[in-house]
Order: sequence, then C-alpha cells, then structure tokens
Amino acid sequence: MKRRKSRKPNYLIHEKSPYLLQHAYNPVDWHPWGDEAFTKARNESKPIFLSIGYSTCHWCHVMEKESFEDTEVAKLLNDTFVCIKVDREERPDIDNLYMSVCQLMTGSGGWPLTIVMTPDKKPFYAATYIPKETRFDRAGLIDLIPQIKTLWEQKQDRILHTVNQVAIAIEHISHVSGSGFLDKTIFKTTYEDLARNFDEDYGGFGNAPKFPTPHNLMFLLRYWKQSGEKRAREMVEKTLVAMRSGGVFDHVGFGFHRYSTDRQWLLPHFEKMLYDQALLAYVYTETYQATRKKTYENIAREIFDYVSRDMTSPQGAFYSAEDADSEGEEGKFYVWSYNEIKKLLGRDAIFIFKAFGIQKGGNFVEEASGRETGRNILHLRKSPASIAQDLGIPEQSFLKRLKRVRRKLLSIREERIHPHKDDKILTDWNGLMIAALAKGAQAFDDYLLADVAKKATCFILDTMQKDGRLVHRFRDGEAALSANIDDYAFLIWGLIELYEATFESQYLQTALDLNNDMLNLFWDHKNGGFYFTPEDGEHLMVRQKQFSDSALPSGNSVAMWNLMRLGHITADSDFAQMSSEMVKLIAHRVKQFPLSHTHLMVALDLLIGRHYEVVVVGDLNKRDTRRMIKAIRNRFFPNIVVLFRPYGEEKPEVARLAPYTLHHKAFNNKATAYICIDTHCKPPTTDIQKMLRMLTGEEGIS
Repeated sequence: MKRRKSRKPNYLIHEKSPYLLQHAYNPVDWHPWGDEAFTKARNESKPIFLSIGYSTCHWCHVMEKESFEDTEVAKLLNDTFVCIKVDREERPDIDNLYMSVCQLMTGSGGWPLTIVMTPDKKPFYAATYIPKETRFDRAGLIDLIPQIKTLWEQKQDRILHTVNQVAIAIEHISHVSGSGFLDKTIFKTTYEDLARNFDEDYGGFGNAPKFPTPHNLMFLLRYWKQSGEKRAREMVEKTLVAMRSGGVFDHVGFGFHRYSTDRQWLLPHFEKMLYDQALLAYVYTETYQATRKKTYENIAREIFDYVSRDMTSPQGAFYSAEDADSEGEEGKFYVWSYNEIKKLLGRDAIFIFKAFGIQKGGNFVEEASGRETGRNILHLRKSPASIAQDLGIPEQSFLKRLKRVRRKLLSIREERIHPHKDDKILTDWNGLMIAALAKGAQAFDDYLLADVAKKATCFILDTMQKDGRLVHRFRDGEAALSANIDDYAFLIWGLIELYEATFESQYLQTALDLNNDMLNLFWDHKNGGFYFTPEDGEHLMVRQKQFSDSALPSGNSVAMWNLMRLGHITADSDFAQMSSEMVKLIAHRVKQFPLSHTHLMVALDLLIGRHYEVVVVGDLNKRDTRRMIKAIRNRFFPNIVVLFRPYGEEKPEVARLAPYTLHHKAFNNKATAYICIDTHCKPPTTDIQKMLRMLTGEEGIS
C-alpha cells in the first residue's frame, strides 16, 4: 500500500473544522464545500466526489488511513473527480440532504457518507464506508472509480435518468403536507410499540447495536405520569441503571459513550458526544424527579462533572466531542489489562477485579476486526449492593472505596495519550447542555449548575450572533455558518429552562426574541412547520423539513414544545395554534411511524394533555419562597411552567412578558402560589402541601 501524508496541503488547510483539518495533508486534492469547487467541476466537466464525516468518527478514520492517505487511490480520485470534504456537524443541512439520498438509494446510511454527483449538486451514486480493495460483495475504490469514470464519459443518459429519479424521490420525501389529527390514543400506541421492543433482560430497545435515545425515555416518563402505567417507568429505570452499569458508561472519567455494540451495554463505540451527555443528564434528572431516588441525581452529576472537566472551553461554552480512537486504536484510552491493574493498584487490584469484572483474558473485542485484545472494559457486573455482599462489606463502604480507587485510576489514565477532542462549539448542542444544567439546577436545588449554564449562555449570545442572527459554529476565534432550526430550537429550550432555574427575566425575553426570529426565518407560512434552513440559506436540491427524531430530537418537535411552553408562560394562544398546524401536517406520518416521533409526543402531551401554569409570588431571599419553589422543582410535573413574581414590585419585568401576573399579590406577606390547570384556575394558597395536592390532582378541578 502506498500511503503517505502529503507534504503539500490541499484546499482544506485554511478551514476551521477539526475534521477538515485532519484531511488537509491527504494527497487527495480536497476542496471545502463552496462555489470554487463546483465551478472547477463545471469547467473541467468532472463529477463531484463528496465525502461527509466528522472528526470523532471511527470509520471515517479507517477510510482515511486506508484510502485517502493512499497515493494510488488519491491519483484516481484527483484524475476523475473534484473532491469535496464536508464536516457533517458544521453543515448538517448538507448532511441531512445527502443522507436522505443515501438511504433512498441504498436502504441504509451512516458515516463516512460518500456521494458522487454532478457539478450542479445532483447525486447519482451513494454509499457509506468504501474499502480500498473490493471485498466480497462490497466494491472497493480501486475498482469503483474507473467504472464511474466510464459511466460519466460514455453513458451520460443513464446518469441523467438517475439524477432525475433521485431528485423527484427526494422532493417527494421532503414535501410534508397533510390534514390529519392526533388524539391521546397515539400515546398508548407509541407506548405499546416501545414495550414490544423493550429488552427485558438488559433494558433498552431492540437488539444490538443499542443507542441511548433519551427522547424515548422522556416520552415513557410522561406516559407513566398521565396513565399511571407503572411498566412505562420501570422500562426507563431498568434502561438507565443498565446503561450506567455497563461499559457504555466511562466508570473512570464519567460520561457516556455513543452507543453499545452489544445487547448488554458492555462493548461501546467509544466516542463521546456532547449531545448524548446533555440529553442523558436531562432524562436522569427527570427520572430523579419521578422517583426521588438519589441514584439518578448522582448519575446526572457525574455527567456534569465529566463535561465540566473535559468538555468545557475557558470561556465556559462546551466542546463537541471526543474521539473513539487514540494512538490509532479504538478504545485504547479507556481499556485496561489484568496485569496493568495488578501492577498499578497493588492491594486495591483484587477489589477492582471483582467490582469491574476484570478478566485475565480481557473482555474487549475490537468491533472492526473481531480481534480479542486482552484488555478490559470496566463495567459493574452486578448492582453495588450485590458486589458489596460478595465482598462481605457494607454497601456504603464499597461505594466509598470505589470512589477512592476510581480517582486513582483517573489520575493514572490522565497520563495516557488522550483521544482527539473536537473543540468546535455548536450553538444547538450547547443549547441542549444549557437545558440539562438548568434542569439539574432546578431539581437538585444547585445554583452552581445554573451558573455554569449562564456562563455558556453568555458566550453563545455574545459571540455566536452576527448582524442580529445566530450562527452555528465557533472555533479558533471565528463564529460562522448560518444557524439552522436546531440551533434556534435547542437554544430556546435551554433559555426556558434557565429562566425557570434563575427567574431572571432576561432569559425569558431572549427566548421569546429568538422564537420570533425562528418564526420569521424558518416557518412555512403556507403549510406550517419549520424548514431546516432559513429562508435566505444556501439553495440545495430541496429545502427540507425534518420531523423524525434521530440521535437528536427533531428541531420541529423541540420547536413545537417551546411554542407550547412559551404560549403557557405568556398566555399567547397563537403559539398553540401554530402547534396545532404542525400536528395536522405530520399526523399521518406519526401514526405510521410513532417511534420516530417520540419527542413530538412530548410536545403533543403539552398540547392535548393536562397542563399547569404556576405563578409564585414572594421574595427569593426568604425561606418560605424558596421552600415553595423547591417543592415544585424536585417532583416530576412534566407539563408545568413556573413563573416568579417578586413581592413588592409594582411593575416587575416578568409582568411585561406575562401581563396576567401583574395583579398577583402575596397574601399576608407569605409566599403565595397561583395555580391554573388546563383552563381552570384555583384560589391562591400559601400552604405548600395544599399547593402540591392541587398539582397532583388530589383536589380535582373546580
């Protein structure tokens, strides 16, 4: 194999994306996405070879080392194509479109994503990872490229037919229109589908590979709350406990890996993504509220500890991801050999062997090669109580010793060569982390978490806006790239949570301002729903709307949830009307594929289920006010909005945003709760227990 790093950089050398810079010295003559590359392709009558990936993608690294660093492959690519590299995290609009193409043409998708298309951006070939040499039924680049070249030069009519068929199909898929309705029966249907897919032995849904999918768990918690179906909550708890016990959780440094390659949550794909940390921390926090079990608070705090230590910039914003690979090997940073543990920990080694299931032969088998490595992925083989019983010590003594030895292992591991960190800052993913921290601040009564969220918010609002518009990415001093619907929707989510954590009206005002911008830039005034790109964004083959959830909840479902929450906060019925339009638009698809829309169910529950508005009037410096607010926050009331009106202020800022709060008063100078349930308002009360009885329905609706 002829492999080398080119001494001469290609056109990616001036980019900011860590992923693009990883490829800047490939012998492939890579271009960034832009007019220059497409003009070159038209002038030279060449097709485009588009490769989309991200910096922490394991198989992207494999394809680079195998092919893009290989001079033989590079020559074929350079002679046949104009080659373009795209970071999917920088340009999710491009990635979403061409991933839809790949799924349409091949029936599957993933990264690296490979697209061959005409100079006017119309695709006629799609694949994911492509090896250098042909293997079994998978064509290799060495054989594939000459075939595409012949097709391009001699059979343009076939290409034209393919691109036209693909364009028609993508237009059809992307066009969302309809006039249906959804009622509460869709919740039961979705629950039953999840229950059928539930893994009774190990938690989670389906078979390997297993993904966390926190929005499924958020839906199940709400279904349990509205229906009383205990099994819904049991599925959440079993999944969350199993994930925390398995190798998919980093037991030394904390945080969750991307997914598990097996049923048991043992063997992870080792990359760590910011959005997984945020969404999982959020659902662990909600599960704490639902169960009042300290375990779930502890796990959420572990995630926050990891993000604070390893994923936070000096300015307080959050980095995007950490790689699965280090020193060219997947998982090397995270795994341990039996002899290594024995040598490093001495008397503590036996304890660690029993706690974490360390085997002499190892339990880590490489996903790519199937090769046994002799190394171990740390995991709790049993519950802490069971392990403590096996060791003959009290559970608290076990946990205390485990904490001490874990810190020792972390100190040792810090000396290893760390995986690559993708240090770009993305508005949407930061919005999710802000939401999780603010939610934790509320549930755990911890204003330090709110301060962390406030610092990140300050950075986003101060640095990642240009000409009054959000931008998507910041790195190396540059804030750039048009924001998409996820940027707006996820940041608004974070701001709503941050308002409820701090009751600082500036965050609510900013959420409303951004929501207004989002409606102006993304709303489809003809059919309803939000486009992924703004009205003045780059013209691609189609302007897509996304309602289906993936690893992330869809921007439309989060935007709808925001609309409902802001509508209840401000008493603006227009927001509920927009949400209803979205439901009509997507109802048919939701009925067909309910499991692809579980976060939309979260929003729908707020639209058609029971909802609560609470205004607390009081003084945050007084104990009775803090106790009243805390009583609401540390319980699971998913469809609640909470506002705070300072006692004694004639015209508080919150009354400008929510005018109905202007005349709310404190009775007898005590903290007073005003509660409305659906369209019925209760008499105000200063009694915390009476307030809770109202919220739990024990007093009924009057």
